[in-house]
Amino acid sequence: MSQLELWLRRPHSVWLRRAVFQIHLWSGIILGIYVFLVSLSGSAIVFRNDLYDVLSARTKVAVSGKRLTREQMIQAVQRAYPDYTVQSMQRGRFAAEATDIVLVKGWRHKDRLFDPYLGRDIGPSVEIYYRMLHFAGELHGNLLFGTPGLTANAVGGFLLSIMCVTGMVVWWPGIANWRRGITLRRDVGWKRFNWDLHSAIGFWTVSLILMWGLTGAYFVFPEPFRAAIELFTPINPPRIGPPVAGAVVGFRRGPRPPPTTGQKILRGFSFAHYGNFGGWPVKALWVILGFAPPALFVTAMLMWWNRVLSPAARRLLRGSQPAAIEPELTESGPAVS
Repeated sequence: MSQLELWLRRPHSVWLRRAVFQIHLWSGIILGIYVFLVSLSGSAIVFRNDLYDVLSARTKVAVSGKRLTREQMIQAVQRAYPDYTVQSMQRGRFAAEATDIVLVKGWRHKDRLFDPYLGRDIGPSVEIYYRMLHFAGELHGNLLFGTPGLTANAVGGFLLSIMCVTGMVVWWPGIANWRRGITLRRDVGWKRFNWDLHSAIGFWTVSLILMWGLTGAYFVFPEPFRAAIELFTPINPPRIGPPVAGAVVGFRRGPRPPPTTGQKILRGFSFAHYGNFGGWPVKALWVILGFAPPALFVTAMLMWWNRVLSPAARRLLRGSQPAAIEPELTESGPAVS
């Protein structure tokens, strides 16, 4: 039997598959927490711009005359909340934006919005929601570490793409059993169900996760992607005619030319990554599918626990010497005991 036939019929016996499995296993263990956090924060910011619009609308007030002075605003606040003290006051950036005021009474805090013209309470502050969205965006974009985190995120995107490729190699169960890897069976134990769940989620979402990883890397390192696209189609339109002497550089007359195919591809990277191409139904789907990588991480860790960590812990509790551990989870499926 040739290696190709062996791969198609009994992939578990091919040495290359076993080597790829080790790459997939340890890269998943190393990158698991990173993928978990980036995926959840990504789901949290899919509707970020829409939420910003909603929050901004809640801070709008009607412009009516001259804004109250700081002293007048404090007096109005104290009339509304006589038992509280004004801790801080943040005026709106625009004329039609409410004033954010933090009030304290012992250990109690209130964060309220006040009309800067009428001095009346218009509702709770939305600042905490801005901060939560900002935190999720920073976590997703640079892991809260600024420029170094941005670079690390791009590297993580490339490594996540490698995990997707190795995952598909490991997933292949052979011609006779391929349907088993894309469905869930209910008449099995929880360990086998966990195995099936990991395989099915990986199969149905691998293309999307691969796209997220590659487009995430593109946002930080665009040049390799631009160079690859340029091999097939130009990104920037060619210059028409020689430059005119005395013309202002960067000034364009007439209508803007339509985007090239290369520009559409690059624009599509952003649309695909954030789901900004089909309205709220696609965004909602992206939020739900953003939980697929964390689900893969959790199910993989359960398999590793069942196959490696739990037996090792039992040996330690019995006081025996731990043997060398080779966590080959998928060579014969998950250990069922």
